[in-house]
Amino acid sequence: MKDESTILSVGIDIGTSTTQVIFSRLTFKNSAGYFAVPHIAIVDKEVVYKSDIYMTPLENRVMIDGKKVRDIVAGEFAKAGYGPADTQTGAVIITGESARKENSEIVLRELSDFAGEFVVSTAGPDLEAIIAGKGSGARQYSVDNQCTVVNLDIGGGTTNAVLFDSGEVIGKGCLDIGGRLVKIDASGCIEYISDSVKQIAAAEGISIEIGEEGDYNKLQRISEAMAKLLQQWLEGDMSSLLRRITTPGSTEFEYVKPIRAVCFSGGVADCIYHSPEGPWTKYGDMGIVLGEVIRQSRLFSDFHVIEAKETIRATVVGAGSYTTSVSGSTITYNRDVFPLKNIPVLKLTAQEQEPCFGGAEDELREKLLWMQSQSDSQQLILAMKGKPDPSYMEVKRLAACLVSVLDDVLPEGSPMVVVLECDMAKALGQMMMGLETRHPRDVICIDSVQVDQNDFVDMGKPLVDGLVIPVVVKTLIFG
Repeated sequence: MKDESTILSVGIDIGTSTTQVIFSRLTFKNSAGYFAVPHIAIVDKEVVYKSDIYMTPLENRVMIDGKKVRDIVAGEFAKAGYGPADTQTGAVIITGESARKENSEIVLRELSDFAGEFVVSTAGPDLEAIIAGKGSGARQYSVDNQCTVVNLDIGGGTTNAVLFDSGEVIGKGCLDIGGRLVKIDASGCIEYISDSVKQIAAAEGISIEIGEEGDYNKLQRISEAMAKLLQQWLEGDMSSLLRRITTPGSTEFEYVKPIRAVCFSGGVADCIYHSPEGPWTKYGDMGIVLGEVIRQSRLFSDFHVIEAKETIRATVVGAGSYTTSVSGSTITYNRDVFPLKNIPVLKLTAQEQEPCFGGAEDELREKLLWMQSQSDSQQLILAMKGKPDPSYMEVKRLAACLVSVLDDVLPEGSPMVVVLECDMAKALGQMMMGLETRHPRDVICIDSVQVDQNDFVDMGKPLVDGLVIPVVVKTLIFG
């Protein structure tokens, strides 16, 4: 890779309620020397085009209409003045009730002509919260001010929360609280009430039925109850009602540190920061009412509220990629299982990898199970820094830990893929191959490749009589 290069990338966000397309120009720089591990940094990113916000085209409640998504994307390419040959990379994030493996396959098939290297990923509620917190600017604010910031991403069906402490994620969770949990038809009558709203209304003694006229005062009272629940949630006061409206598949939000600032993103955030013009029913739901109530609630008076850099557009804006290769001296694999495409990375911190070198399995197993719950991928890459000069016993204990946990957690037939920065893959991979597994497993262990959490990796077929494997690292870029 040249020292510096610029690419055009496209980011596509497909949520339960809305879909949007964003084009960005990304500049990358390799800050490492010619004989060092590539160290790729984003030195500039410029959003050059934002599409309209579309209602997500669905064939039914959960299945995406792939052809209509393709029509939206094709139309936005034309409006932006770009053709498929202009974009080198792309990223699609599918969230909410649409975050299903079948949908990612449909979207990848329909959009394969639009970018050279497309990453299509579904995000469970926890990952969705983290993505929104990065896109809104909450994470960067916590880095710049060395403080705790919680981002509340309030969309149509859920509120995703992520708590950052100086940029690190220390809490995350999701509640069934959102702006489209009550829908109003063109005549002003209620046509849909979610289960969570029914539970909240019952707890408040509010009667609400499908077919009745939408009553602002009723929805205001329900919104006030929602705002109080969000307040309790952030304070760590988990009532039985809060537990009942916690989104399935999300982590329980834990109050681990006082919150210094609150940031709002998502469609409802526009109604929180700015009063929309027109009637409260203009979007056919309760979103405007919920936004107005939150703006008048203790969430604004008890916390320092910062304005999001992006609200409904707090999402992925593209994907950067770089290509490298690993030689036979730094790789171990026991069978030609290549090529591997778009494998998500789970990166351990230095603190998280330390117990693994001691042979402890519990934290790693918990982390892997969480990753599986948030992604539809049947494979993953376990990445860590490693150690520059580990002892024989440390490598032996690490190998035993990795094999035991990966064999337990990964679906049958999935390879065990480990990527390290430090030069220890040969020894680790050979030890892993020598250990018994409950299911037949291929082992791939490489080093001298730098990856991060939320990256995706391609590994091509071995070249030069198996001595070299081409590797493509793709990084999601957030606004």
